[in-house]
Amino acid sequence: MSTTSQRLLLGAALIAAALPLLAQTDTSNWTAKEDHAQMLQQLGITQLRPGHDGYAQAPDPRAANNDEAKANPWPDYPAILVMKNGKKVVTAAEWPARRAEIVEDFEREVVGRLPKNIPAVKWSVTRTATDAKVGKHAVSAQYVVGHVDNTAYPAINVDIQMAVVLPTDVKGPVPVLIMFGRAALPGDPPPPRPPGAPANAAPPPAPPGPSSAEMLLDAGWGYAMLDPTSVQADNGAGLTKGIIGLVNKGQPRKPEDWGALRAWSWAAARALDYLQTVKEVDAKKVGIEGVSRYGKAALVTQAFEPRFAIALIGSSGKGGTAPYRRDFGEALENLSGAGEYHWMAGNFVKYGADAAGFGRKTPNDLPVDAHELIALCAPRPTFISYGIPDKGDALWVDQQGGYMATVAASEVYRLLGAKGLDVNTPYQTAVKPAVNVGLVSGQLAWRQHDGGHEDRTNVPYFIEWANTQLGYHPLSSKQDK
Repeated sequence: MSTTSQRLLLGAALIAAALPLLAQTDTSNWTAKEDHAQMLQQLGITQLRPGHDGYAQAPDPRAANNDEAKANPWPDYPAILVMKNGKKVVTAAEWPARRAEIVEDFEREVVGRLPKNIPAVKWSVTRTATDAKVGKHAVSAQYVVGHVDNTAYPAINVDIQMAVVLPTDVKGPVPVLIMFGRAALPGDPPPPRPPGAPANAAPPPAPPGPSSAEMLLDAGWGYAMLDPTSVQADNGAGLTKGIIGLVNKGQPRKPEDWGALRAWSWAAARALDYLQTVKEVDAKKVGIEGVSRYGKAALVTQAFEPRFAIALIGSSGKGGTAPYRRDFGEALENLSGAGEYHWMAGNFVKYGADAAGFGRKTPNDLPVDAHELIALCAPRPTFISYGIPDKGDALWVDQQGGYMATVAASEVYRLLGAKGLDVNTPYQTAVKPAVNVGLVSGQLAWRQHDGGHEDRTNVPYFIEWANTQLGYHPLSSKQDK
């Protein structure tokens, strides 16, 4: 028997031994460290490599690498257009079979599987604002709640929170961009200060100019603010609560179970279900947007839910568009550690293992990488956005790596008759364009703006591009079609 087979059998035995004990454990008040530890136990892992510290400086061994010369220890990413049996994919008709292989690898090893027994969601309107204004625009706004059926486990209640804001001065139906963030109607008070925040602490300054919401309304779009934390908490302590905990009846995850990114993307799909019932919305022109961890979730949403027509992916970094095989800024080991593992499937943790059980693994052992997650969006329009370090979009998010992955994904767009990035160099040697130089002529678009850790600065360019991609030409309510 091979060493790999022995390790797999050992891991399976450890999982089988651990699960009966976990079923007898009260996990309702577990900390992230406790939940993380039980996943290590299930996987048979005794030691993980530490992640990087974004505040540490060399020669501190935990300092993140920002040296491009050292950033590519594994320069060749998994071949997107080669089947597992070695056969090359050369026609669009062959892509679905290869796509299925990539989806399977991501579900098993990276983001987790959607459970088969997810309860139904019932949407209801709880508040309305029919005479509100956003900027210069009159809008109709609804606060809607999607109650997840919890009759099978009443101890956990999940209510998806979303605000839907539509222009009243544009003839519908209109496209809508679902944005991950706080669900609030126009005119709602700001959120309360976090516990322990200084009384005089000022919120981070917003970028100059109109908000993303105002710009969308200016262009004849509507928008929806979807609160991801109403569905699943952004920490490991919440994994026995929220939608993941509800499905698991309060018990810990198994290694292939979904993480928060997949749970948030599931909620976005349920939000789309609701928008499909609103006659003022063009359900075939609904997009998804997010920044940072929610940029990761937006990319997962676009990759796995084919009903989304378009996406804006902001500063998503590792777990989003930045390759795991790049050692630049944030590391895979950060995502496998106790602070971020909840975003991922439990199986993902093993790629940060340093010894014992499954043995030492590296990012190069992952069967897939970020370029393939982008490729799963093809041929639908997908806009990759980053900012600049000087304004707060730190090198931690690896802008260059995100560009390389976008270049690598372009071959799938081209295979399917769409247009990827107009770049002739291989991804291994591709260098991102200058700041504010966009590659936006195709269905796969790239632009690094001169703002910070946000995508509002790119929203005007996204809207112009999106209108072209979707063939949308808004009409005033006073105009005839």
